[in-house]
Amino acid sequence: MWLLVADGHTQAGVARRFGLSSTTVRRIAHDPEVEKQVRDTSVSRLTLTGREEISRGIVEGVSNAEIARRIDRHRSTVGREINNNGGRDEYRAVAAHLAAQQRAKRPKLFKFEQFPLLAMVVACWLDLEQWSPEQISARLVLEFPDDETMRVSPETIYRALYVHGRGGLRKELAACLRTQPQHRRARPVTARNRDQSSIPDLVSIAERPDDIEDRLVPGHWEGDLIMGRNNGSQVGTLVERTTGLVMLSKLGTKQADHVADAIAARVRTLPAVLQGTLTWDRGTEMAAHRRFTMATDMKVYFCDPHAPWQRGSNENINGLLRQYLPRDSDLSQFSQEQLDAIAHKLNNRPRKRHSFLTPLEVFDQLVLH
Repeated sequence: MWLLVADGHTQAGVARRFGLSSTTVRRIAHDPEVEKQVRDTSVSRLTLTGREEISRGIVEGVSNAEIARRIDRHRSTVGREINNNGGRDEYRAVAAHLAAQQRAKRPKLFKFEQFPLLAMVVACWLDLEQWSPEQISARLVLEFPDDETMRVSPETIYRALYVHGRGGLRKELAACLRTQPQHRRARPVTARNRDQSSIPDLVSIAERPDDIEDRLVPGHWEGDLIMGRNNGSQVGTLVERTTGLVMLSKLGTKQADHVADAIAARVRTLPAVLQGTLTWDRGTEMAAHRRFTMATDMKVYFCDPHAPWQRGSNENINGLLRQYLPRDSDLSQFSQEQLDAIAHKLNNRPRKRHSFLTPLEVFDQLVLH
């Protein structure tokens, strides 16, 4: 009624249509509470006016698509509305509208209230593993393939955390989501101005074999350092290109010989099949790459200047690592055991590019079988 008046229909005409007096229509049309209630109604819901147009279209015998065009809705919305209210033979606009209002008032159990085990598993993966809602949703299918109650969409998880604040997921878990915007910072001039002359016998990434680019054969790594507060501490990061496997190395200094020895010590713990090549940026911390190659038999390739995307896997992991190794922290305070625990978390995190298997599971399939 209010919508008809708002659309320009006369109050007298609306009164005749609903069998009311003009005074009643005028009172309703100017009641701010009625206006608020109508305007607060979701635009996706059909109004009584829309349902009357559906009823009129049925009487005229026009198609659902034509009715949908008239009321500016999708034809599937019109089809559901008609089918849910008796079909074309039984559809009545007022009865359908009253039924919709009753359904809207009916309390609904939220997904996590219905299935406590689902809530517990989701909360555990958010809190302990720091998985994203998308990873959780996909991983549930893999972990519980025969249990349809263990299904939830990423959107439902977000709603439970941010909108409903109920249903078995604590609001505090929102802090576990990795959804904060990441702000890129320009590297210091000294880092940006590194050139080939500072790294003897540098081998460019352009000379790296093409089959490494395809990620089909495991054993080829990307590496870098992530820095702590005021660039005063550092951790070595390695990512295997095919599986996404992560290794971290505690470094006491950026001095090239120390970095080469520390990274080589980590690599030598790997199966021989995973000791292929290493791709690094132009950082002088890998200036002793020949020393590293002598210790591991792994050839080192260097990216082009200012081209971090040539180590895309490593760049992505470095971003994820900031959740555990903040930029303003003293990274020297982390022991190798703590770094190994962080790497273990990342290696057990489902990856979309692996159909939500974890890097360790992919490693097991490719290397151990």
